[in-house]
Amino acid sequence: MALRGDRPGGRRLLLEREAETAALEALLTDLTGAAQGAPATGTGGLLAFAGPAGLGKTTLLGEVRRRAVARGCTVLSARGGEHEQGVAFQVVRHLLQPLLATSTEEEHRATLGSWYDIVAPAVGLVAGSATVSPDPQGVRDGLDWIVTRFAVQHAPLVLMLDDAHWADAESLAWLTGFAPRVTELPMLLVVAYRPDELPPAAAAFGRLAERHGSRALDLAPLTPGAVGRIVRDALGEEADEAFCRETWAVTGGNPFEAVELAARVADRGLKPQAVHLPELRELASAVKGGGLIERLERLGTSAVRFAWSAAVLGADASRARAASVGGLGEAESADAVAKLRQARILAEPVREGREGHEDRAGRAGPTGRTADDTDDDRLEFFHPLVATAVYRAIPAAFRVAMHGQAAAVVSQAGLGVTATARHLLETHPESDPWVVQQLSEAAREYRRAGAPEAARRCLARALREPPAMEDRARVLYDLGCSVLLTEPAITVNHLRAALDEPVLSPDLRAAIVYRLAQALGHSDRMAEAADTVAEAARWATDAKTRLHMQAEQFMWNAFRADEQDSAARSRKLARLADHLTGRGTAERYVLGLRAWDAMVRGEPATTALYWAEQALGEGLPWTDERWGFEVPVVVALTFMYCDQPGRAEELFHQGIVECQDKGWRGAHLSFGCTLLGYIRYRRGRLNTAETMVRDGLRIADRVGHQVPAQYFAVGILIEILLARGRVDEAQEVAATYRYGEITPSAVVYPDSQTVHGELLLALGRHREAEQQLAQAGARLDARGMRNPAWCPWPLRLAAATEATDPVRAVAIAEEGVSRARRFGTQSAIGQALHALAGVTPLARRPEVLAEAVGHLERSPAGHDLARALFDHGVALRRTGRPQQAAEQLHRALEGAMQCGADALASRAREELDATGLWPLQPRNADVASLTVQERNVAEWAARGWSNAHIAEVLGSTEPAVTRMLSDIYLKAGCDHTGLARLVARTRAGD
Repeated sequence: MALRGDRPGGRRLLLEREAETAALEALLTDLTGAAQGAPATGTGGLLAFAGPAGLGKTTLLGEVRRRAVARGCTVLSARGGEHEQGVAFQVVRHLLQPLLATSTEEEHRATLGSWYDIVAPAVGLVAGSATVSPDPQGVRDGLDWIVTRFAVQHAPLVLMLDDAHWADAESLAWLTGFAPRVTELPMLLVVAYRPDELPPAAAAFGRLAERHGSRALDLAPLTPGAVGRIVRDALGEEADEAFCRETWAVTGGNPFEAVELAARVADRGLKPQAVHLPELRELASAVKGGGLIERLERLGTSAVRFAWSAAVLGADASRARAASVGGLGEAESADAVAKLRQARILAEPVREGREGHEDRAGRAGPTGRTADDTDDDRLEFFHPLVATAVYRAIPAAFRVAMHGQAAAVVSQAGLGVTATARHLLETHPESDPWVVQQLSEAAREYRRAGAPEAARRCLARALREPPAMEDRARVLYDLGCSVLLTEPAITVNHLRAALDEPVLSPDLRAAIVYRLAQALGHSDRMAEAADTVAEAARWATDAKTRLHMQAEQFMWNAFRADEQDSAARSRKLARLADHLTGRGTAERYVLGLRAWDAMVRGEPATTALYWAEQALGEGLPWTDERWGFEVPVVVALTFMYCDQPGRAEELFHQGIVECQDKGWRGAHLSFGCTLLGYIRYRRGRLNTAETMVRDGLRIADRVGHQVPAQYFAVGILIEILLARGRVDEAQEVAATYRYGEITPSAVVYPDSQTVHGELLLALGRHREAEQQLAQAGARLDARGMRNPAWCPWPLRLAAATEATDPVRAVAIAEEGVSRARRFGTQSAIGQALHALAGVTPLARRPEVLAEAVGHLERSPAGHDLARALFDHGVALRRTGRPQQAAEQLHRALEGAMQCGADALASRAREELDATGLWPLQPRNADVASLTVQERNVAEWAARGWSNAHIAEVLGSTEPAVTRMLSDIYLKAGCDHTGLARLVARTRAGD
């Protein structure tokens, strides 16, 4: 039923809304349980009311509230405001502040835990004290957590949002993402909106109901009978049919207009008879826009100015503030309020209900309500249509001036800089320093709240004021930072303009250069990024700033795919690193880049590990806004490539936690999840690796398309799928993301062209694979990137070339072995020997594979070991040694099953069957911890004991000890060089 005649006790009679109330009743029953007093263990749901203005959506929400309260539900509600759409998280604050308002900051911190610093600015608890701004997704995730907690603590919970089409973009984005979860919680979400007024960016919100298998309940106009009921309720049963039907005709069945028209008829004292139809039609025009304004003007100048002031103030309207904006005295404002309420332009005050936060609209009290506000002092228009009509009737120039006055009043009232900024955005530039200062402060608060778009609007307006010469560079810098993650190309323009400003402090100049390089790098303009920081390093007078810029220059050059003289950069980097001790962050960043450079160039792994340990020093921050997270990432990956993936995992876990604690849940978290999955893949834990990389890809898709985070995730996912034998699925992923068609300008790992070649090889397209891999090799060799552990293009190229040129294939594979031996890790040598075996004649193949297995047994590379064991078993069987073949195939099957390499496990079973031996039941080893015996063996091996000595002490054999150590390396994620650290940590744990 939609609108409503007044009834004794204040209830509104709903008419012709049986379907809507039936749907509501069913959802409330599901939420609370059919039996009164039963525990709230029901399921949640979503209910949406849609329709044009005046069809009774707010009245339906009032019915939702009444029925929900009657069933013992906690009700939180808010309403979007036509002129508050630019105030970020306005609706979220209205919803949540009633549950937060009565607690202290200490209680808030206890309630919100680690989410406090991330979401407190968004929900209005603090102005924002975090030193690092969270990204929008981090804030949305935090809001998800808070509302989920409230849903459980205050179950059953009903969340209502009226006029959702006017909700701010940040609140709508959160609500759209959270809505699918309500079915898993004891919560009912009810929204009401005008479909034709939803902004384009809210299209996903408009599809919320469809995503739940239903559709929004579209409200229909009332029938003549229902309008007649409204008329007779208001004017008496003597109203004749012609009068009622004409009321329906002139209002179009709109409930709001029907109620208002009936009230106007009563005020005029007309009898509801057919003879008065001309007067009825005249009154009908006064109910709508133009007529309503004429009615307002008849109330006098003071009433008009007061109504205009209330319309400009919007959600911040109170009698005192509206009087100040309108320039009215106490008596004038009191008289104006009385007249406007009598004329049904302003609503009568509603005393707070038992929930303590309910007002007439069924929402949280207006933003900024102070302790001095009373129920009589608060102002709200009788209906949003009235508010809209009044606001649009204000002459344009006068409206601008009133917003300027409102900004001063709101600021003086202590409602906060964002409330002030909302009005300043509507004013004209006047070179006022106070305006610049307020807008800049509001932008900083929005950034701390995770609302960069709102910050951008404030700063763009501040720039037009314009700011004073000494402030202009700072405003341009802040403006550039506000769009860095969303529009890096625009950031470049703002930051370059900031650098051109004549008044610029050294610290601000350095900050601008760093951000400019970041923006250029994120725009795939690596060369420009490197040149920018190189130029800054030349003019820097401060030694720390110069070293910072040099570190940035090394980094951007290292990540450039088109770097011309990589060898010269490597020499310069090595010379600089030799003179550093790692005392500060800049020095540690340089040392970290030295470690990475040593690794990709294929210097001995011991060299790369030395520099990586030096770089860690007192730690490398992942979320310091003055430094990127790229160097901490490559330092951690250096450990992985050097056969210390367990150590790499520790560093990634620390970094991911740091990012999550700061609310960085966009590209940073995508990289973290993706590369942690890559480490798991390198260890041979393919199941968890795939899960992590898919999570990283999902986040990357949310960030944007054809961004570095996406390249990383897609390439790693393809490698994992190939390792699991799901070639068709890998091809589908590549086609979806056009992988191989687009060449990124940045260096990514795994190398995208090499991965594409691997995929072509798996598909049997050897000629195309050979072409891709040869091109990758030429490109990387020219830059001195010769480590097959980092990019195994020679190993794959040998396999692709074997069919057409077996001699060349052997030469390529042997070069790969030579490079791997120079790097020196067991996994790299084992992988290279395995590739060499693949192009070696069958007679010599078992010998080469035995050596490959021997190296891989001493590495943490579980999947590579399982593959080598399988091929060794096959070669042994084909050369007439079935018993030895069976042993290796059993081990291969066991390793493949533990890795999640399903296709390899299936092939191992087939080969075992071909030997005439049934597969043994594979061990289901616990990879999470070492046994007591394994811990002892690890300690003895770390002391330098030989395998023969360990076997003698255990009363076992050397092969058994070798296998036990292999299990230890796989479980611990290290090779022999990592045993000492493993033993020390194990002792500390004891």
